[in-house]
Amino acid sequence: MKCPGQDTLYWKPGAIFEVACPQCGASVEFFKDDTARKCPSCQHRFVNPNLDFGCAAYCQYAEQCIGTLPEEFLLNADDLLKDRVAIEMKRYFKADFKRIGHATRVARYAERIGRVEGSNPAVVLCAAYLHDIGIVQAEKKYGSSAARYQEQEGPSVAREILEKLGAKPPLIEEVCDIVGHHHHPRDEESLNFKVLYDADRIANLEARKKKNGLVPEKIERIIAKQFLTAGGREEARKTLLG
Repeated sequence: MKCPGQDTLYWKPGAIFEVACPQCGASVEFFKDDTARKCPSCQHRFVNPNLDFGCAAYCQYAEQCIGTLPEEFLLNADDLLKDRVAIEMKRYFKADFKRIGHATRVARYAERIGRVEGSNPAVVLCAAYLHDIGIVQAEKKYGSSAARYQEQEGPSVAREILEKLGAKPPLIEEVCDIVGHHHHPRDEESLNFKVLYDADRIANLEARKKKNGLVPEKIERIIAKQFLTAGGREEARKTLLG
């Protein structure tokens, strides 16, 4: 069976369109499933700007399906992985919207902090979506969601998800390491860990503030003493004191 997205029988108006060449401005006709085309005027070859490579981030048959993948896609494959991880996290937690919401907020803060700090977005965001993934098994085995049980059970679940999605071994190892001690910083930590840690602290403090109330002076003391990055402190002040 041919992928419906690539079968012309399923195409709708707009499946064939024109794009201005980024080099000379000449009009170049694209079919929606073209990965790239060459400008007939200046011969510059460029990627179809409207092609969605999302499925190619995890499908083992991507190259056979849409042809040789362009270099621009390959350079961003890890970045696309985070979106698949987010989906798998939601599937794993099912109707537990509290934990889904927490992971999503942590990912949002981690992305902002990471942009300032210059961390690896693929590692940080995958770790953000999966950092509490061990809670389900922790509660089944120990009747507790305590941090040490989360950290004990989380790496194996995270590894299964990442391997299923075809993540690269170095990324899997780093994400699982972060998940396995995300509440307990070591004496020496990677920048990716620090960004995730600070993002999780913000989300947890935000929840405490809404539930019990935290006075600004206490929040400021926590930010000054417990956060690991300048970007994390800045984001915490904007979120919690702004």
